[in-house]
Amino acid sequence: MQLSPGKLLGMKRLADQNGIFKMTATDQRPPIKNPIAKHLNIDEAPWGEVARFKKMLIENLQEHSTALLLDPHFAIPYSMNIFNPKKGLVVTLEDSIFLDTDEGRISQNIDNWSVSKIKRMGADAVKVLAWYRPDADKKVLEAQQQYVQKIGDECAKHDILFLFELLVYPLSKDLHQTKEYIEMQNKKTDHVLESVREFSNEKYGVDVFKLESPVNVNKIADSDLNAFKEMGNIAGRPWVMLSAGAGKEEFKNVLKLAFKAGCSGFLAGRAIWLDAFMHYPNWDKIQNQLESNAKDYLDEIGEMADKSALSWNNHVCYGKDGSNFPYDNQEFRQHYNEIE
Repeated sequence: MQLSPGKLLGMKRLADQNGIFKMTATDQRPPIKNPIAKHLNIDEAPWGEVARFKKMLIENLQEHSTALLLDPHFAIPYSMNIFNPKKGLVVTLEDSIFLDTDEGRISQNIDNWSVSKIKRMGADAVKVLAWYRPDADKKVLEAQQQYVQKIGDECAKHDILFLFELLVYPLSKDLHQTKEYIEMQNKKTDHVLESVREFSNEKYGVDVFKLESPVNVNKIADSDLNAFKEMGNIAGRPWVMLSAGAGKEEFKNVLKLAFKAGCSGFLAGRAIWLDAFMHYPNWDKIQNQLESNAKDYLDEIGEMADKSALSWNNHVCYGKDGSNFPYDNQEFRQHYNEIE
């Protein structure tokens, strides 16, 4: 496997000089909007309140991150003037509102948003979350597969990295029900692994996986290392860990095993900054917590990654020489063709 020029540059911009990803997510919508609305006793959180918090995240955490994940609703329009252009930029594409049917969840893009717009604004990668249960209804599975494949094709056309996130979720038959963006209770390792297996197929065009723990984080043990190794082997390309609302210590336990299994870093949000957000609407306390607790934790897991994570360019999928610029002669222009 070799990366095209645009994707190769994107990889380099998202990682540090050693090829390790230490990325902070600020694109969360319901996990920020809903608590604010509840506190204010209104149906919809004020745009300015949500945007203000996201701007604080960017102001405080970007210098401790290799890249940031932003959304076009709040973070981008309110915070791009303070965004450090030396940092990698990942932009989310999927809508937080999904079609919830009795047979399963179906993803969709944010309205008036696209891969081409993300590329045009100068981002380094497109991020998409797809809910997936390999035992869901066939029509639901086909819809999710078609959705992801179309995005992969668009990313190839525009030569921009495709960073793909997977989360299993409860079907209507499951005992524990939630629509929150948190880890599913009593999830099955096989469901996580089979989901990764499906989208590891080259037809989806995934460049980097953003993956959840294959076992429930509050039950994780050293003996689960093999599950992480299997997940990484199935992925077949660089992968990073998401936190899915896990606590700080739980997420550190996840990273410990993930890095041993060949993970190349993290793209995490709430494990880093949720403690600060819990002080809403006391903006002074939020600021204090971001400056201390959140930054310290981000530095701590960053140091863990420095010591144990696998450089993305040392992944076996790129061969012994890693991924290099694919053209080395004067015919570059002729070979670097448009993709229809």
